Amino acid sequence: MGKIWRVSGPLVIADEMRGSQVYEVVEIGEDAIVGEVIGLEGDKAVIQAHEETLGLRTGEEVRATGRILSVELGPGLMGAIYDGLQKSLLTLVDTSGSFIKRGVKAAALPRDKKWQFEPVAKAGDEVKYGDILGTVPETALVEHKIMVPLGVSGTLKEIKKGAFTVEETIAVVEQDGKKRELTLMQEWPVRKPRPYLRRQNPSGLLTTGMRILDYMFPLALGGKAAIPGGFGTGKTVTQQQLVRWAETKLNIYVGCGERGNEMADVLYSFRELKEPKTGRLLQEKEIFIANTSNMPVVAREASIFVGVTMAEYFRDMGYDVLLVADSTSRWAEAMREMGGRLEEMPGEEGFPSYMGSRLSGFYERAGMVDCLGSPDRTGSVTIAGAVSPPGADFSEPVTQNTLRIVDALFALDVGLANRRHFPAISWLTSYSLYVDAVKDWWNKFDPGWEDTRARGLRILQQEAELEEIVRLVGPEALPEADKLLLLTARMIREDFLQQSAFTDADSYCTPNKAGLMLKTILKFHDMAQEMLDSGVMFDTVRSSPIVYRISRMKEIYNEEFTEKCKELWADMDEMLVARKRT
Repeated sequence: MGKIWRVSGPLVIADEMRGSQVYEVVEIGEDAIVGEVIGLEGDKAVIQAHEETLGLRTGEEVRATGRILSVELGPGLMGAIYDGLQKSLLTLVDTSGSFIKRGVKAAALPRDKKWQFEPVAKAGDEVKYGDILGTVPETALVEHKIMVPLGVSGTLKEIKKGAFTVEETIAVVEQDGKKRELTLMQEWPVRKPRPYLRRQNPSGLLTTGMRILDYMFPLALGGKAAIPGGFGTGKTVTQQQLVRWAETKLNIYVGCGERGNEMADVLYSFRELKEPKTGRLLQEKEIFIANTSNMPVVAREASIFVGVTMAEYFRDMGYDVLLVADSTSRWAEAMREMGGRLEEMPGEEGFPSYMGSRLSGFYERAGMVDCLGSPDRTGSVTIAGAVSPPGADFSEPVTQNTLRIVDALFALDVGLANRRHFPAISWLTSYSLYVDAVKDWWNKFDPGWEDTRARGLRILQQEAELEEIVRLVGPEALPEADKLLLLTARMIREDFLQQSAFTDADSYCTPNKAGLMLKTILKFHDMAQEMLDSGVMFDTVRSSPIVYRISRMKEIYNEEFTEKCKELWADMDEMLVARKRT
């Protein structure tokens, strides 16, 4: 037990702390404020407090707990709302009201609720880390698999079936004559990645329902992506769309330093939204970590690691997990504040010199892996992190360090947002290195996807090259072929890439619909080019009712689209034949 020697904002210097270890959790003062030891020198410890330190006095006690900052993993995670240290906010509201008091504690998993455990292992089996002992039907969308925790192996002497709390014994393992009782719950240090058998290359498409992502800039399962953008460009809405519609087993939303009203909107909407395939509430497959801008700054750093540790836990069950972090810029700002108080040598723009390695340590916990334990299974963690560069300046340190790590960039453009083009993802600066990884997946549903995608992007690039000429001489001075190219590019931008998050028919787009939409636009382009070659004037092509019908494609529901598309294609063929005859 030590004593406070000095307090400097969120930093507490305590003496008489010999025997402590780095990253050990401590309780500070009468209110038992949670903190972490981040530095040791002799018998003095530098402690990072995760709560407000105002009012702490020299000489108050500092109690070491002997454990590293860890998360509780077990039934009860799904649909939960946590703060940055995995304290249940729902429990805190019930116990302390709307205003959370300093030092108040709340268990992450409910201790009184019983879960129905169905064993799959049997007494006499030899078990080791990662083996699945049984299952708990946590929600209708997620079956929770109970695994053997790290450091346990031996003979399964006893395993029970029935209803248990997370603290009651469900199995007994004997090793070298010693017995170890297992429960539904286990703990894991947040800064320690969970082990796996081997890492695979990301493969398969993370279907998001957003056409510009799924079709143009795909994100593979197990991949990592950055979503940078200035204020008002739609980072939060884009990430909300990801966690709403991504076809993963479960999603984790980390609100890291963002505004409280944005987080409140997420929590409110997910109580009503339904999963598109099953019709169940999306809340049944989501975990929320709310560490908003009015919460302690230094707790932001822990919130990111709390989220990714939960994601790895479900990955080890053989599930595909999506983690979104909004935003890593606020996380980096917390590191900058701590670095300044520790008087560390600053890097660019005051950020600590180790910021890049910290970012890398977070993003590298994404991936598709073969899991340890029996039976054999493969799981993945996909990470999409928002970045909030001041003034939409992508040359600032957080964005640049992130771009060195990720393999997909979804760059949000202020100009597009000002024109109310959403999602405001720039097709000229965004990229994805997962095209080859998802090629086989796409070709099963849409043969020729690579060529169709490349042709669409090429038309958009040609439009950008013509813009300077159009500004100088006007569109009417262009050749007929260039006029058609501009029309096709506008159709791709407005009728394909632009998507409404607030329209039932357009909020979620299936891959099949996305492919048919772009192919329809390109088919129109080819048809119109033939008509121009046969002497038809461009104004006749532009005023065709086909153009209007293509513009209304996004309003057709996914289930009806294939049939409606066949009718549109037939009408285009008939129109071309009629024009040629004329």
